[in-house]
Amino acid sequence: MQIPIDPVRLAPFTALLFKAWIRSMRFTVSPNLEEILALNRGGQRLVIALWHDELFSIAGYGCVNISGLLGVVSQSTDGQFVAGVMESLGQTTVRGSSSRGGMRALLQAKHVMRRENLKAVFAVDGPCGPRHEPKDGAVFLARHAGAMIVPIRAFPARSKVFANAWDRFQLPYPLTRCRMVVGEPYAVTPGKLDADALTMERARLKEKLDALT
Repeated sequence: MQIPIDPVRLAPFTALLFKAWIRSMRFTVSPNLEEILALNRGGQRLVIALWHDELFSIAGYGCVNISGLLGVVSQSTDGQFVAGVMESLGQTTVRGSSSRGGMRALLQAKHVMRRENLKAVFAVDGPCGPRHEPKDGAVFLARHAGAMIVPIRAFPARSKVFANAWDRFQLPYPLTRCRMVVGEPYAVTPGKLDADALTMERARLKEKLDALT
């Protein structure tokens, strides 16, 4: 008889494995990261923007080495599992995506960021693409939370790339080197955040992420 296992119940164990995996990697991080974190400690709210395929390395480094992160996680079963792992590592999550519960999650994230000065982590092309095409969520959250956007990229030296996945997800090998490049924080352009402004801000965010090589 097959006994079904709820993967969410495995989240605490997976968090321990994830933590060990990340700690085995050798990260080289842009020196400006500490200056940016100091801005947050001084009260500046931040939205950390990344591509979905680099989520393992960036979110992993953050969850293990940086406190006060707020993950915006989809309402899918996979999202529930990711939320369980993040929370087992002492971080905070809100649930919602561009396709389900998104606006409620963004409003909740805004309130949590303002109340607790957390740093939001946002895979800007998730949860289902198109790949490397930002959606509105990070821009909307930054504007309404009074936050600056911090673009960040990860470049593991060796990784398994899931070529058939919509995002070509990268799973870095344990013990590998990983270079993380952190861009300078920037604010959403003042003015009405209408459709034209959102289009401009999405293009601006994509340009800043793509420039981090």
